[in-house]
Amino acid sequence: MSALTVDHAAGNGPEWDDLVRIWEQADAREGWKVEIIEGIVTVSPPPDNSHNFIAAKVQRRLYSVLPEDWDIYQTLGTGIPLRKGLYIPDLAVVPDDVVLEKTGEYVSASAAKLIVEVTSQSNASNDRIAKAAGYARAGVPLYLLVDRFAPAGPTITLFGEPAGDVYRVLHTVKFGDELVLPAPFGLTVDTAVFPVD
Repeated sequence: MSALTVDHAAGNGPEWDDLVRIWEQADAREGWKVEIIEGIVTVSPPPDNSHNFIAAKVQRRLYSVLPEDWDIYQTLGTGIPLRKGLYIPDLAVVPDDVVLEKTGEYVSASAAKLIVEVTSQSNASNDRIAKAAGYARAGVPLYLLVDRFAPAGPTITLFGEPAGDVYRVLHTVKFGDELVLPAPFGLTVDTAVFPVD
């Protein structure tokens, strides 16, 4: 993972614009993910097969309950200027009109109805800490963290009720158990099919 920092103030402004410009111009290999995490431009390699399999299974379940005017995006940049962040979540459920009204490379994370992150071993702490705080700050109502590398064993945690930079843990289960997503989704995620590394 490489990093490039830019000293900038919180929120939108010239410093944020400079950071986004660096992000837009980053020359990463195809399939690599470029994100801004707490003011640092990071580059991560493509996820492994287990990671992709889990994301695909969650995505398939979500499509069964989404309204026609919402979609699931896998490479959508989600900006949180107040947290100096521009993340590319594994899955972002966002209304179509939000994606179509915004020209450019990213949308405001606050428009997402649900964000799903599946951890990779090299950057799991970003998903657990920095991104959780960023999504909470943006007011994303539900954050689903599939933590393949949790210290006590693989878990899936649903966060909600964001306040400031903090979420409330709504439910956590170990791989093999079911987790229920509340309205507006109202579906069960069966983690028994998730591979354990």
